[in-house]
Amino acid sequence: MTVRLSARSRLALLHTGLVLAAGAVLVTLTYVLMRRNLNDRPRMLAITGSPDAASPVPADGLAALETVDRLHAGTLSQLLTQSLIALAIVTVLAAVLGWLLAGRVLRPIRAISDTAQRLSAENLSERVPVTTPADELAMLAQTINGMLDRIQSGIAERDKLLHSLRMFVANAAHELRTPLTTMRTAIDVTLDGQPSTEEFLVMAGDVRTAVEHSQRTLDGLLTLARSHTGPSRQHPMDLADVVAGIIDSVKEKADTQHVELRTDLRPAPLTGDPVLIDRMVTNLVDNAIRYNETGGSIAITTDTAAGHAQLSITNTGQRVEPGTANQIFEPFVRGIANQPRIDGGAGLGLSIVSAVVNAHHGQLSSNAPETGGLGIIIRIPTRFR
Repeated sequence: MTVRLSARSRLALLHTGLVLAAGAVLVTLTYVLMRRNLNDRPRMLAITGSPDAASPVPADGLAALETVDRLHAGTLSQLLTQSLIALAIVTVLAAVLGWLLAGRVLRPIRAISDTAQRLSAENLSERVPVTTPADELAMLAQTINGMLDRIQSGIAERDKLLHSLRMFVANAAHELRTPLTTMRTAIDVTLDGQPSTEEFLVMAGDVRTAVEHSQRTLDGLLTLARSHTGPSRQHPMDLADVVAGIIDSVKEKADTQHVELRTDLRPAPLTGDPVLIDRMVTNLVDNAIRYNETGGSIAITTDTAAGHAQLSITNTGQRVEPGTANQIFEPFVRGIANQPRIDGGAGLGLSIVSAVVNAHHGQLSSNAPETGGLGIIIRIPTRFR
């Protein structure tokens, strides 16, 4: 059976092995150098009185040499024994210190592991503590924390998107179910009894109105989906010309509601999808007229600034709650609380505006003055990227 050692054990063994190897080399070198040093010493030259190797050595001299050799051998043996004992002690100390040092080095790794075990889909707030000084492990902890931040942000965006999608589907189903209910009620009431020709005509008018409402809702949903996919074609155009053409087509409607149109249209060239841009401006102007007050006004300006074509439209009317000024660009959201939808609107006009602006990499902002009404500013790059 294979025994798998932990990282701490492997580091401790590696540290101990290095110390043991270095100690063994040191003991060997010490022993060899000491032995050579002892053998190189002058050996009782005074016994013969002459360094001539051919001269005979007296018996007393030989005995002295043997004594010196025994002393040298004893010294080397004692040196080797004491060195090995010292090496064993140092090795044990190195093993203990290596174990403690490995534990300290791997402490941030354990913190990362503990943090990962505490993480879950419902709890992504845990973060790895960053050690000091700023070493490689501190950089690893910072990298993991950054990754967790991105994951948490991504999950929050996903949850928000899913919530918006559920609300969108529910609202779309409600918008499509309401005219169907109206048609069924009109038919049931008319057929209950002996309907006259006049009653049939009234029923037909109600059904037609409900069908038109459903058609507007479906058209709005299709346009919204197309806007999210981005421009299918790009052509140069002037935003001022687009606005001027739409204003001409809504003058009669504005006069009927006694709404004054004030324009200051300066050249605002851009490149984009003509159909989407036209729908965006149409929805803005139509919304400004529809949710205005009798005797109110609409101010529309176009201009170019910092490489962007800019459109500004401000209308009078009821006061929009400041908290909902940015929410009105979501599908089926009304900016004025408890106000019924006007002229059978599907509630998709401003959401289509927002989608078209995003599709052209533009910017959209809104403000709700205390005096009432709503101001919207759109900036679209002159050249589509």
